[in-house]
Amino acid sequence: MTKHTIKVCMGSSCYARGNEANLSFLEKYIKENNLDAEIDLYGSNCIAQCSDGPNIKVDGTTYHNIDENKIKEIIKNL
Repeated sequence: MTKHTIKVCMGSSCYARGNEANLSFLEKYIKENNLDAEIDLYGSNCIAQCSDGPNIKVDGTTYHNIDENKIKEIIKNL
């Protein structure tokens, strides 16, 4: 089984635009759905795409304008 990596941008712009809440949501979602063995979750430094934020990277692919619904969709498609 391949373990997936999710990096949540914690740069000031993404953080202020929603990634503080997105990180909390991801932590809770991963735990509640027993995905700890399948997903490594990290905070990351600014990924320099602030105008498109909040941003996350999943297995190296950057996703923009992230919210809880987009996060659920991305995880479902892993």
